[in-house]
Amino acid sequence: MPKNFTGLSSQEAKDLLKQYGLNELEERNKVTKLQILLRQIKSNFMVYMLFIAAVTSLLVGKDITGYTIFAVIICVIAVGFVQEYKAEEAVGSLKKMLMPISIVMRDGHKVEVPSEELVPGDILVLGNGEKIPADALILQSRDLRVNEAALTGEAKDVSKTALECDLKELTNGEPNCEEEPDEKNTLFMGTYIVNGKCFAKVIHTGMNTKFGQIAHLISSAEKELPLQKKVNDIAKVMVVISIVFSVLTAGLMVFNAPVINNSVLVDALILMIAISVSAFPEGFPVVLITTLALGAKRMSDKKVVVNRMSIIETLGETTVICTDKTGTITRGEMTVKFIFADNTLYEVEGAGYIGHGKITKEGKPIDLANSKAIKLLLDSSVVCNDAQIERTGDDHEFRALGTPTEAALLVLGAKAGIYKEDFTGEIGSEYPFNSERKMMSVLYTTSSENGNNNVENIVYTKGAPEILLEKCTKVLKDGKEVDFSPELRAKLEEMQQEMAKHAYRTLAIGYKRLDSFDRDYKEEDFVFLGVVALEDSPREEVIGAIKIAEKAGIKIKMITGDNKETAAAIARQIGLTGDILVGKEINELSDEELSIAIKKAQVFARVTPEHKLRIVKLLKSHEEIVAMTGDGVNDAPALKEAHIGIAMGKTGTDVSRATADLTLKDDNFSSIVEAVAEGRTIFNNIRKFVSYQLAANIAELLVLLAGVVMAPKLGWDTPLLLSIQILFVNLVTDNIPAIMLGLNPASTDIMLETPRENAGILNESVYLIIAVSGGIMALFTLMAYYLDFNVFGQSVEFARTTALLALIIMEIIAAFAFRSFRKLVLTRSPFVNMSLVWASLISVVATLIIMYIKPAQVIFGTVAVGLTSWSIALGISLVMTVLLDVGKFFANKSRRYVQDTR
Repeated sequence: MPKNFTGLSSQEAKDLLKQYGLNELEERNKVTKLQILLRQIKSNFMVYMLFIAAVTSLLVGKDITGYTIFAVIICVIAVGFVQEYKAEEAVGSLKKMLMPISIVMRDGHKVEVPSEELVPGDILVLGNGEKIPADALILQSRDLRVNEAALTGEAKDVSKTALECDLKELTNGEPNCEEEPDEKNTLFMGTYIVNGKCFAKVIHTGMNTKFGQIAHLISSAEKELPLQKKVNDIAKVMVVISIVFSVLTAGLMVFNAPVINNSVLVDALILMIAISVSAFPEGFPVVLITTLALGAKRMSDKKVVVNRMSIIETLGETTVICTDKTGTITRGEMTVKFIFADNTLYEVEGAGYIGHGKITKEGKPIDLANSKAIKLLLDSSVVCNDAQIERTGDDHEFRALGTPTEAALLVLGAKAGIYKEDFTGEIGSEYPFNSERKMMSVLYTTSSENGNNNVENIVYTKGAPEILLEKCTKVLKDGKEVDFSPELRAKLEEMQQEMAKHAYRTLAIGYKRLDSFDRDYKEEDFVFLGVVALEDSPREEVIGAIKIAEKAGIKIKMITGDNKETAAAIARQIGLTGDILVGKEINELSDEELSIAIKKAQVFARVTPEHKLRIVKLLKSHEEIVAMTGDGVNDAPALKEAHIGIAMGKTGTDVSRATADLTLKDDNFSSIVEAVAEGRTIFNNIRKFVSYQLAANIAELLVLLAGVVMAPKLGWDTPLLLSIQILFVNLVTDNIPAIMLGLNPASTDIMLETPRENAGILNESVYLIIAVSGGIMALFTLMAYYLDFNVFGQSVEFARTTALLALIIMEIIAAFAFRSFRKLVLTRSPFVNMSLVWASLISVVATLIIMYIKPAQVIFGTVAVGLTSWSIALGISLVMTVLLDVGKFFANKSRRYVQDTR
């Protein structure tokens, strides 16, 4: 790295940020609080209907009813605003979690900064797989190719090169270039590096970038989620049902009236509106988005960031998780434990990214001056390396910036006092590592160590042993380069396999000297220096997570680029006992043969991204719902092909994160299992919310219609419940508890069931639950009215209040019953969902207010009922509870019911 790539100072960056502002694109559809409030009025059918009812009431002199309905309108708007605002806040917080990070030069050091804080003049350090965060001029590059499809629509990669510039005044002004830069020398915001690396100076940020200039042409309209469509379809059916019921009920009320006058017609109109409003599922869409957003927020608290909200529904259906090993199954914090060099096995002390520890031979520290092979191996490990380590304290602990493997090699060098900063030469060219080549080489040019001005050109290399050993013709032995004998090759292979059997990851190191500078050197004829064995033990929580997943009917398949022995050793430690397939075997098998082998295999070793893609396609052909993890550029096709693509937040590339549906902030396998559980919980909660809301609406519709039909025979006054009472029940008793059902915590058996198979929100069994529950509540409400009016001889007002009280109590109990389709309400603690408890208490208090506070009695047409009415309401509510539990008890014996209510 040239010395004058010092970048801006911290103070300069702060000043420029004030001058240019944040590096962000304007959100065309960013929603303000006022817009959310206006949206509750503009697109709310309920508000318009209630407004008509309120105005009509005032025009005919029913002032109390009119003003009360206006108050209901305010409450409806307020509830909708709070729900939608919470959803917007949750989505906003998720967007912040997805905020990208850039590596820049500041004060002469590489540092990570939020991409939104980039300013013109910043020096970007960009590599393979990274998203370009701003428009920038390429100052220095190696084998750079960029995908500009996001900008141009062209899928073909574009080669980019640096201009020949005088970089001496780089931090004090514009670089002095021989020619004007054009597009081949410029990187543009929103595009991706697919090969190579570069240093680039930011020239434009935010809306001043090329991407920003065309941002207004990009549609930001949100697509309807699949789950949202399902809920909206249910809502449309309920709209039709509510209209039919409201017209029928109002018509019968007018027909049964002894005298038809304006008062009767107005009452019928208001009742019709009240019925339509109460049964109209206006809250479905908002509650759905709120439930999804808050669920996604809970998932982010568990280290899983949802990139696409639509994926939450699919999560609960997952049947196969294909997971990487390194950093996901394992800790991802590697440590070099052994070195085999110069026909000798050396041990390395220490663990993790702590620089304490010595390299020992037979328990004694070695002297690097007397071990040329170890010295060259350490040099190669440090120079042929894209990572960076920084001290975080006085105890030689380092923070890693880069892949765990490369960070471990830098820590190994630090233990011997060798740091990347000590190498003052230049990297002439580089062949970067990728998953196909499985090796990396750099040409390093420097003055020779003997003190004269001779220049040395050294190629340092590292890679998978089976790859690199084939490219080595000599080996360093006793300080001399000698021919690589078959005997030594055999011993190395035996040593490597022995290390792999103990779960060590092995990496071969080599070098060669060139007679002259040759940027296009060939990766061959290397001198073998040695093999390092790296330890990356499984995470403690992974074994438990795998057991949970398997109990939930989810198959686990570990996919790794490591060799078969290392993969097998890790698999044994975490309890994966199935067959092992290696990349070579995958290549030799036909799709039909591989389909059979995949069913039995739990571990895939020496796998390439192409293998991953093939595995996903074949699993999907067997009707599996596949979740696939990935971190590299070449993993993007497999992530896109999988039903659920999961990127790594710590080690993943920007390309993989942009392709994926989920991002693991901690790269931890157990987080995937928790995400599946949360996905199942969210879907179940939406099903419970919708089911409860429909059951309550059906109960109210049946009560009003049946009341009008039965009134002439039983001498009842109609309507059975007043319009204002129906609105009260809908707003206070239905909506608030229903919303809280969307916050129900995961049931203890959520991961003890097999995945549901493309289940809709409602099915035959759930429809039956809704119909039976709604029917029972309606029947018992009518019974309460009958007992109070016809049996005990109470007045119409008393009977109506008793019926209202019974309906409210039953709906509150039903809310607790709908927490589970299979668990009995009488045997389950009500305090599992405290949000529902508080919502129920609010409903109870509100009910007591309208029954026992004089002004409220006038408004809602209620009276202060006594012990008789309470006995009736509580008695039939208890009977209803028992009936629901008895129904669940016998339904649980039905395999079809259990299957439908998973």
